Amino acid sequence: MNFKSYFLSIVSILFVFIFISCSPRINKASTVKKVIYPAAPATPRIQYLTSISSSLDIVKKQSAFTKSIVGENQILPIYKPYGLFMRNGKLYVCDVSLGGGLEIIDFETTKFRYFAPEGQYKLKLPLNCYVAEDNTLYIADIALQKIFIFDGEGTYITSFGKDKNIKPSDVFVNSQNIFVADSGNNRINVYNKETYKFEYYFPKSESGDANYLYKPANLTIRNNKVFVSDMGSGDIKIFTLKGDYLKTISKYGKNIGDLVRPKGIAVDKEENIYVVDASFENVQIFNKEGKLLLFFGGHYKSKGDMWLPTKVMIDYDNLKYFKKYVDPKFDLKYLIFVANQYGPDKVSVYGRITPIKKE
Repeated sequence: MNFKSYFLSIVSILFVFIFISCSPRINKASTVKKVIYPAAPATPRIQYLTSISSSLDIVKKQSAFTKSIVGENQILPIYKPYGLFMRNGKLYVCDVSLGGGLEIIDFETTKFRYFAPEGQYKLKLPLNCYVAEDNTLYIADIALQKIFIFDGEGTYITSFGKDKNIKPSDVFVNSQNIFVADSGNNRINVYNKETYKFEYYFPKSESGDANYLYKPANLTIRNNKVFVSDMGSGDIKIFTLKGDYLKTISKYGKNIGDLVRPKGIAVDKEENIYVVDASFENVQIFNKEGKLLLFFGGHYKSKGDMWLPTKVMIDYDNLKYFKKYVDPKFDLKYLIFVANQYGPDKVSVYGRITPIKKE
């Protein structure tokens, strides 16, 4: 090869290298196969968007220079999530295998950290949590039989419940009260939000009554109604804020629309009810009349499926962090978070979608 040919070859290689290195990075979201429920030709309602299993899914990738200065970032996994709550751009995950703590994922700052109080405020088995608008954090620790409360900076405020021998499996807070699912005493306990004093409980019933709670697992509040998943009877019971029984949705069974192990529960603004079933490993959606509209998930085989799911939560306020995953043919109405105790996708994020109308 003469010098001129050799020179042209080198120039060609350099040109290709420069072109590749300067080309835009492929958007990971655009390369992932879209998972839509229900399957075509039915109208799409739910889209699987993404999943979060460790800090690698959140924290920005380090440059080689940063690694050389501060060292490589430690990978922080989500071990075995149970409860979760999204508020003000942060996802709080109760992890029963973290050793008494939560993962807090900040989507605005792309930071991932563990929250594990020490000393006399140390948690043991935090199952579920609720976060108020001012970032006050309420944690239901079923092993310590307490509701722990921390401020937005993580400073301990107070705890209550053990003296009443409660077994708290979930907590939800409205403008006046703290509602606690007491799975040990088959009831919902209500406490004053300001004084933390016990006020009343419901239902006041006996086994065999239509409103009896055999093992309340989770609760949520929407439109001044308390929705409770009863894992002991395989159904959903609905009460007023004062505890008056309204009705029961679904029943124990293995047919479509039945429930076997209902756990997490969430309700959208139209009062559609989302229920996690840990046995079917899916989320079932009922309308306010109790009719099954749709189910999604299923025994884990690939993205979008579930592996021993425990909690579902609906969020209307943090769409901007996940819109990049949405198929451009659809609008995103709200987010649906699901916690999976096992498998590669510990927290799966779905979107309630509607087709964009063509003008």
